[in-house]
Amino acid sequence: MTELTEQKIAIEFAGAVKRGRRKPIGPLNLRIPQGYVVALVGPNGSGKSTMMHLMLETIHPDEGNISWFGAAPEEGLPLTLRQQIGYVPENPALEENFMTAEMAAKFRARWYPTWDQERYEALMTRFEVPRHERLNRMSKGERRKFEIAAVLAARPKLLLLDEPSSGLDPFAWKDMIDELRALLVGEDVTIVLSTHIVDEVKRLADFIVLVHQGKIVGMAEKDDLFGSWKEVWIRGAGPEELKTLPGLLTFCEDGPSIMKLVVSDGREFDEWCSGGAVQLIKSRSLELDEILGLWIQGHQPGQLL
Repeated sequence: MTELTEQKIAIEFAGAVKRGRRKPIGPLNLRIPQGYVVALVGPNGSGKSTMMHLMLETIHPDEGNISWFGAAPEEGLPLTLRQQIGYVPENPALEENFMTAEMAAKFRARWYPTWDQERYEALMTRFEVPRHERLNRMSKGERRKFEIAAVLAARPKLLLLDEPSSGLDPFAWKDMIDELRALLVGEDVTIVLSTHIVDEVKRLADFIVLVHQGKIVGMAEKDDLFGSWKEVWIRGAGPEELKTLPGLLTFCEDGPSIMKLVVSDGREFDEWCSGGAVQLIKSRSLELDEILGLWIQGHQPGQLL
């Protein structure tokens, strides 16, 4: 179990609740560490986009508090802090629809004091975005690439990405991933990513937060999830022997004298098997959707405080 007590915190939810027409979101208790990529994952309608808007303060919690980099201003985010937050929404803002890319970029450059025009030009060239086309006449992929180029040009301290790869072809998706990884190496930036794309989580995320039915089920390190949760087939152990196996999540018979298990700690399983009485037939690492399904059911990985 990893603790975040000594880590600087970019965003903290403390009992935050947002009531909606259908169901409330929260109470949310979560600390997002500064300088890392945190992926919000979960089914549609689970509350991920609402969490993004709470972080942006485009909506306010009905209960509880949210703090940004240790500050919880009572009268809303000050301008200097807002200018350190970049956001790519799932659906682009309508206000810029009739602007060209160049016009929208000039507007944003006045808002962000850290705007890097050289980076903007380089990204627009790399992404092959038409500069003089109105945004509402662009294809979905072109508009998405403009949004990514513009938000990276702003050099934010906190970057919020809501389904950032929506509409991107595989080549543009790879370019986006490369740019985000380069950003992480060269700058002190915190990225919160809401996505359904498993490869985005694998390539970018340091931590995974599972959101389900308006609640935060938990937060765990990505490498622990992908590296430890396994499905294994063994011979030589029955239900009674399996009671001594640490990290056992599920088991069932899968043929004559063969048991199929799901374990949450592959190393402890290997040590358990090392005695020689149990024969390991085969094993495989679980995919993210399988891990999340087990997690939702209540099988907990190592949690972060």
